[in-house]
Amino acid sequence: MDHTATTSLSEVHQSIDTTGRSRWKKILSFFGPAYLVSVGYMDPGNWATDLAGGSQYGYQLLWVLLMSNLMALLLQSLSARLGIVRGRDLAQANRETYPPTINFILYILAEIAIAACDLAEVLGMAIGIQLLTGLPLAWGVSITVLDTFLLLILQRYGIRKMEAFIISLVAIVGVSFLAELVMARPHLPEVVTGFVPIIPDNTALYIAIGIIGATVMPHNLYLHSALVQTRKIQRDDTGIKQALKMNLIDSTVALNLAFFVNAAILILAATVFFKTGRTHIAEIQDAHQLLEQLLGNKFAPILFAVALIAAGQSSTVTGTLAGQIVMEGYLRLRINPWLRRLITRLLAIVPALLTILIAGDDKVGELLVFSQVLLSLQLGFAIIPLIHFVSDKRTMGDYAVKPLTKIAGWLITGILVYLNLRMVFSGAIDYITQDGNGWVDALIIIGSIGFVALLVITTVYPLINRYRQTVSVRIHPSQMVSLGNMAKPQYRRIAMALDFSKQDEKVITNAVANGNEHTEYILIHVVESASAKYLGIMSDDFETRKDQEQLDSYIALLKQRNLNARGVLGYRHPAKEIVRIIKEEHADFVVMGGHGHTGIKDWIYGETAHQVRHQVKIPVLLVQ
Repeated sequence: MDHTATTSLSEVHQSIDTTGRSRWKKILSFFGPAYLVSVGYMDPGNWATDLAGGSQYGYQLLWVLLMSNLMALLLQSLSARLGIVRGRDLAQANRETYPPTINFILYILAEIAIAACDLAEVLGMAIGIQLLTGLPLAWGVSITVLDTFLLLILQRYGIRKMEAFIISLVAIVGVSFLAELVMARPHLPEVVTGFVPIIPDNTALYIAIGIIGATVMPHNLYLHSALVQTRKIQRDDTGIKQALKMNLIDSTVALNLAFFVNAAILILAATVFFKTGRTHIAEIQDAHQLLEQLLGNKFAPILFAVALIAAGQSSTVTGTLAGQIVMEGYLRLRINPWLRRLITRLLAIVPALLTILIAGDDKVGELLVFSQVLLSLQLGFAIIPLIHFVSDKRTMGDYAVKPLTKIAGWLITGILVYLNLRMVFSGAIDYITQDGNGWVDALIIIGSIGFVALLVITTVYPLINRYRQTVSVRIHPSQMVSLGNMAKPQYRRIAMALDFSKQDEKVITNAVANGNEHTEYILIHVVESASAKYLGIMSDDFETRKDQEQLDSYIALLKQRNLNARGVLGYRHPAKEIVRIIKEEHADFVVMGGHGHTGIKDWIYGETAHQVRHQVKIPVLLVQ
């Protein structure tokens, strides 16, 4: 394995040590990644198909949920295997295998799938907010932009805190539906009959396809292969086998919890709606309105809305992580998490708002279904490469999947791809026969042909093995061929940014340590009084005068040591002024103090050092 490759989710890579611990702590340290993955199996996009199945066919489609859960368990365990054994996420493995053009198309499709998933989460949370507070749907959609910074906050506290937050939201969903099932009091012997495979009619078949299509999320396969790498394991045979075993247990527990939530929604719909003759319920809002009336309990609809919001919020965090993995793996590109989140959220909010404002709230259900269709389009392009990679003995060695597992994987892939192709093409044919627009029909036909062609290429290409990319997936390729003579740099002008705190002594000491007898030291301080921010260099208030006196005292102390020093005052914005002075004075080295605060204080007080080091092209030394 190439240990020089860029790590997936590098900021939390191997941040949780599973080695050298007591037995129970070691076991618990493995648990977490699958819970982040499981939220994709109980997001708002799954609710509509579960409600439709339960309200129209009672318990008869429960076996479909169980079958789709078993499919998901196998695929997620294969995704975890790829990450544990090869140290690659699915996007990185694709980049190493497929040609650039195919990789770029796969990247675009993955981004569309993530945006579609986010669309379902936005709509789900907005509906939940509306049901709980009565707020108009358009306002609810707009409010969801505020959670853009949630992932940024969670990431500052580490992957373990993020997992705890997600597990808490999953627990809220699970407890809510457990309480509602207790209120509904389903007849258990009758519920058990739902696990006997049966498809009553073509409509039931269509709903079953929808349930399966909405269960396995393509972005979850990217996500799981990266999340397992947050655990530091022993890279020997025993350590890898233990990691595979523990992650299989983690996946089994988490996905069975997701199965319970989906089954609870279907059983609730069957007990409350199907049994009372209300077989038309397919919209989330309709289900919420009837719960209190039919159960005779005012807490039931509240729990329903709270669970919907929790499901949407938990899914939105994992969707952003998946977006980061896809972008870094395919494009070798990293951007700030908040910018990544904002772009993804806007791609979801804009179509949701336009649909609500133009077509009205009644079309939200159709938009939710459309988001699931977009997800279905991407599914084959995530599963097919995954089966190839975990079956490859050249890269997986003794950990390549056994023939029986490989057959089961390809069988599941065939079923899922067929069901999704059937759903997509039946929709395309219906549109063509009703629309009558030649240009639109032609585009649909060309797109369908391209879709099938890409599926064939994705399937066949790794078997041909003609174009194994030798390039690394590293984001930062190596630039050095040797270390040279390691001569100490000679700095002519060293600038030091001072804030007149106890930290100044450390800043000055480090600055002098990097200079020599010929170095000129430039002391910089930015006056931040109201007068200075308004008048700039013309300011002559009390604070400006005192700051100049302080700067002069520092210069005098340096000159006592026969050091060449002078001071420059700046005004208004600290970071911009420091950068301006550094450039005007032609400094070739900068020493600054780090403020030491993190999190929300960065937003309040600013990040001067962070901004300066990105705007100058000389070495910057930060002193804590």
